[in-house]
Amino acid sequence: MKQILIITILLYSGLLSAANNKNENENEWQGTVLTEEVIKKIQLSQRHYKECVIKEMQKPAYSQQKIRHATDEIIKQCEAKLAKMRQVYINVNVPEIIADRHLKKMRIQTTRKLLKELMFREASKKAGQ
Repeated sequence: MKQILIITILLYSGLLSAANNKNENENEWQGTVLTEEVIKKIQLSQRHYKECVIKEMQKPAYSQQKIRHATDEIIKQCEAKLAKMRQVYINVNVPEIIADRHLKKMRIQTTRKLLKELMFREASKKAGQ
């Protein structure tokens, strides 16, 4: 009797596990659906975003502000470029959560690099005085 009960429980748990895996796979986005054209559009959008940040960073008004405030302002000025990249993702049916995660990752990386660059500039100014 115990053996039948154990076999039934194992069989039932195996079926539940297989059903859960099937449901998870249906909801999971497969990264291979992006065509070369879409990848190029995304890379172009990334380049436009980074160019915007570099162009904004060159403006003399930001050198008068505190570094963290200047960083925030520069990132805000270029937010529209990220919105265009998000639209590229949405147009090819990438789930919004994945698109938003990628944009957040880009924003954080760019903010860190920008902050570091502005700190180096300020340190070099102080060293030159």
